[in-house]
Amino acid sequence: MAIFKGAGVAIVTPMNADCSVNYDKLAELIDYQIDKGTDCIVICGTTGESSTLSEEEHIEVIKAAVSFVKGRIPVVAGTGSNATDTAVYLTKEAEKAGADGALLVTPYYNKTTQKGLKAHYSAIAASTDLPLIVYNVPSRTGVNVEAATMADLFKSCDNIVGIKEASGNITQIADLMDLTNGELELYSGNDDQVIPLLSLGGIGVISVLSNICPADVHELVTSYLAGDHARGLAIQLRAMKLIKALFCEVNPIPVKTAMNLLGYEVGPLRLPLTDMTEQHIELLKAEMKNYGVVR
Repeated sequence: MAIFKGAGVAIVTPMNADCSVNYDKLAELIDYQIDKGTDCIVICGTTGESSTLSEEEHIEVIKAAVSFVKGRIPVVAGTGSNATDTAVYLTKEAEKAGADGALLVTPYYNKTTQKGLKAHYSAIAASTDLPLIVYNVPSRTGVNVEAATMADLFKSCDNIVGIKEASGNITQIADLMDLTNGELELYSGNDDQVIPLLSLGGIGVISVLSNICPADVHELVTSYLAGDHARGLAIQLRAMKLIKALFCEVNPIPVKTAMNLLGYEVGPLRLPLTDMTEQHIELLKAEMKNYGVVR
């Protein structure tokens, strides 16, 4: 059984003015997402600024998310690292905290080989009973999980159940689904490619856009999966310009800016991420207005 089907929000980590984690605000955001139909909370991912959280903070934020969700929907914890031992540690802690699954970005910077990827993910899988989702985002990590590599991991590790695919390589993704007989749990990691991945057998998205448009992203996926392909496609196409604006600077700069413009008060970004440029703020405002984004 899949960890979730539908729209998972790659939720931001709200900060106080001093850049400490704002747990009260996180609780509010989680309640809002659940009220709007979001199907899964994905905590401590890229959008959640996991790379600038200390290990202690990382674990506390996961614990807090599980506590705030109260079992209403699944919680998937980002526990990836470029150090296998660290990823094992964070994944074990997420399991102790009560997370329903873990999302594991490929090791970044050290750019391991495909052999290294297999060893990395196999070691993590052996350390936990949690179902695991591999996160393939080569534009950020510098390493691509090839279709054959992912298929081998899926077949050899019972708890490696899915992939968040953000490579943008539709041919590779089609090859992967072929190699896994369509049984791999495929999630889009790109908001602008949800429909293409659903058409290849995907079951959902882990979305940045869901932070500001949770009901729409949920409807996009659920409509398509229910057979109303035209409705899903219409939502996808209507959101394209807003999605582009949400990635005009590196994620999560624009989405946190958008949330603050909407009055969510999610606070600042941690360095080295900085405030959005005025030019891009105006672009973002214009696309939010054109789309009709309201809180």
